[in-house]
Amino acid sequence: MQVILLSGGSGKRLWPLSNDVRSKQFIKIFKTGENQYESMVQRVYRQIRTIDADAKVTIATSKSQVSSIHNQLGDGAVGISVEPCRRDTFPAIALATAYLHDVMGVGLDEAVVVCPVDPYVEDDYFAALKDLSDLAEKGVANLTLMGIEPTYPSEKYGYIIPEGKEKVSKVKTFKEKPTVDVAKDYISQGALWNGGVFAYKLRYVLDRAHELIDFDDYQDLFSKYETLKKISFDYAVVEHEDSIAVMRFAGQWKDLGTWNTLTEAMTEPTMGKAILNENCEDVNVINELNVPVLCMGLKSVIVSASAEGILVSDKEQSSYIKPFVDGIDQQIMFAEKSWGDYHVLDVDPGSMTVKVMIKAGHSMNYHSHAHRNEVWTIISGTGHTVVDGMQQTVRPGDVITIMAGCKHTVFADTDLSILEVQLGENIQVSDKTKHEL
Repeated sequence: MQVILLSGGSGKRLWPLSNDVRSKQFIKIFKTGENQYESMVQRVYRQIRTIDADAKVTIATSKSQVSSIHNQLGDGAVGISVEPCRRDTFPAIALATAYLHDVMGVGLDEAVVVCPVDPYVEDDYFAALKDLSDLAEKGVANLTLMGIEPTYPSEKYGYIIPEGKEKVSKVKTFKEKPTVDVAKDYISQGALWNGGVFAYKLRYVLDRAHELIDFDDYQDLFSKYETLKKISFDYAVVEHEDSIAVMRFAGQWKDLGTWNTLTEAMTEPTMGKAILNENCEDVNVINELNVPVLCMGLKSVIVSASAEGILVSDKEQSSYIKPFVDGIDQQIMFAEKSWGDYHVLDVDPGSMTVKVMIKAGHSMNYHSHAHRNEVWTIISGTGHTVVDGMQQTVRPGDVITIMAGCKHTVFADTDLSILEVQLGENIQVSDKTKHEL
């Protein structure tokens, strides 16, 4: 089974756990064991491989998410189709399809399944994806969609109205997101939620992409990507296709796009250091800070604390968070990288203090900064640094001073924890030049 996972957006509705570089699908919130948690992308990838151990997964995403994908899934675990900029779902799917054919060597008649990376589902959903792939392989229709059996008249989703009530049926029509009353009418007609899940033979979407975009191959499409029109797959392809079938899916399916829906998927009311007194009702706490959060007498409240900020919200009101978060101008305080992660501990004029963790066997890029000095203090672990070509073994207590302009990196033999103090009048993320080692 060939699967394209669409991984976009910054997930600002889940602030303060999400930010511009840490989208909601990378938040580790689903408990897998004693003090062990996994993210949406880890959960979905694990579930796909449980159903189909030979499944080939490609993630269509932005450059800012690549490090998090490598960090959480491992180098080489999945293919990554990187969008140079955001151009909505049709360009993203066209680019990923060209990537599969031209880079990964997937045949034109192979079936491809496309789905979002962030639904909360059980294994039966992925078994249904396999069925969807089989239907596409058999050529039941040019496009085969998964229609979710609605559990309530939602205003959040578009609707698919099938011609019949069979498990697989031709599509009669599509409807945009309705009001609740209109949604009730759609459901009475047998309508299904459109969850953005569909399958096709690779040739079909590649041909449609060539009809709508002037390009030669994957590399050419990639180079022209920023010039492409922003348009959804539904508008560009689905609305103009007559040969469409829909397969019903009646299992659990939740879109975890808001705090309200996310907390419904939590197996325990709290994560991290949290204390709730006996008068709390329907309270969820997610605390990433190393300090306790105490809640007393609260009802239907979400508390989320991270290095980015603290949210205290009535559950119903939490859906309206986005415009407030858009107005926050905040230094990114936490980010995952392919080699580990970093936490910003303190920011002052002329300095910034960061705790860096590098995973065993990994290293930073060999790089330099034009406008800042850095002082590294090794907290734990062992490894070696390279500064302007000179190698030095490091262990806890060692201090390395790196002047502006010096090329430097560090290799971790074991998990390596470093306290990094950046000193300069113009400390910017963009002040970084990569070099060959």
